[in-house]
Amino acid sequence: MSPKLPVVSGDDRVKALQKIGYEVIRQKGSHVRLRHAADSQRKPLSVPRHPTLKRGLLRRILRDADITPEQLTQIL
Repeated sequence: MSPKLPVVSGDDRVKALQKIGYEVIRQKGSHVRLRHAADSQRKPLSVPRHPTLKRGLLRRILRDADITPEQLTQIL
């Protein structure tokens, strides 16, 4: 069984992704677009800057960033 995902804000999620090598490309409205600086094979990500991210969206971002929930809790 997978561990429970933490409740995080969009800003916290962007900061965590920056710690693992993603950089902000642009922002339009409340959505931030990121790409991995060193690995161009990773998917670009779009993260909304909402006060809280729902678990399904957070799970999708984790899957696209190719990190596990355990790695997320270590980064935060």
